[in-house]
Amino acid sequence: MVQCLTYRRRPSYSTASNKTRLSRIPGNGIVYLYTKKVGKAPESACGLCPGRLQGVHAVRPKVLMRLSKMKKHISWAMMDKHAFLIKEQKMVVKTAAQAQRKLN
Repeated sequence: MVQCLTYRRRPSYSTASNKTRLSRIPGNGIVYLYTKKVGKAPESACGLCPGRLQGVHAVRPKVLMRLSKMKKHISWAMMDKHAFLIKEQKMVVKTAAQAQRKLN
């Protein structure tokens, strides 16, 4: 027999702020546990790099407020590596364009 589950809080609909997961409790019962929304790390400002910044915690804005500065920023070493990769990518594009011009 399937156990009947009910929400523990008030919006009784499956909205974005009302996501749940199942959890087993002692006595072989199953209850809903409310999950928090997942955060996203900031995207790169240069526009060339795909994806989001590595080394920055991906949390919701309210949690971001409580994090230390170290967890919200990239270290200098990471920025140097990031800048190097961008420069390298630009050079590859440039050489590809030159090769294309030679062919035409």
